[in-house]
Amino acid sequence: MKTYRLSRLFNSKSGNCFDVAIDHGFFNEYSFLNGIENIEKAVNILIDAAPDAIQLTAGQAHYLQSVAGRQKPSLVLRTDVANVYGKVLPRTLFSRMIENPVEQAIRLDAVCVVVNLFSIPGEPEVTDQCIQNILKIKPETDRYGIPLMVEPLVFRPNAEAGGYMVNGDPEKIIPLVRQGVELGADIIKADPTDNASEYHRVVETAGKVPVLVRGGGKASDDEILKRTYTLMQQGVKGIVYGRNVIQHSNPGGMTKALMSIVHDKAKPEDATVWLNKK
Repeated sequence: MKTYRLSRLFNSKSGNCFDVAIDHGFFNEYSFLNGIENIEKAVNILIDAAPDAIQLTAGQAHYLQSVAGRQKPSLVLRTDVANVYGKVLPRTLFSRMIENPVEQAIRLDAVCVVVNLFSIPGEPEVTDQCIQNILKIKPETDRYGIPLMVEPLVFRPNAEAGGYMVNGDPEKIIPLVRQGVELGADIIKADPTDNASEYHRVVETAGKVPVLVRGGGKASDDEILKRTYTLMQQGVKGIVYGRNVIQHSNPGGMTKALMSIVHDKAKPEDATVWLNKK
């Protein structure tokens, strides 16, 4: 049954996936709302640009799923909420899963559920909560045929780079990716390595589990297009970008530019033509 939903997530032409993540409002950070203050408008822009999927929460999924038609992007449902992204962290950190996540995903006609696997310096309790979340949801995803996307995130120390700053060291990313696979991920969503040309090592450690690459921090158009092209040459099966799309001055054009790289093997210099189109 998971195969049926995976066929709605991965593009039939290329076999790859571009999932645009706009679930950032879940995490109670003011800066995360940039570009998605009006979530309905953001969803409609993305529907017109036609990525393979849009990543949303249970509270916002209706903006996508209530739109008529069979050609709209598929829904990837975020199932956990955390308070780990602030520049100044609260006294107690957490990562909590929504109740009955797979049941909610089925009701919303999601093709996939996504859950975090954090590695935060000095915060092993949060990693433990993430692992417990995955152990809880995995049997339910198998029972009901919902693909499970695990998102391994290695953070830099908050004092060094507070607020959603991840560590691109492959020696930190690779073992956490492998742990996600060992825990039963059907899809891995992981950060890029500092040197994108090394990303084949992450793909290798994931084995037959497809790897989608997170967008990471906000980058220039030239940097994000070149990085995406390099990553696609490393054997990844697609990308999950959020801020580099929705905070762009032309989110629809950026979506189409990235789609041309992910699905049509366009080179960065050719993909840029979409940035001047709506």
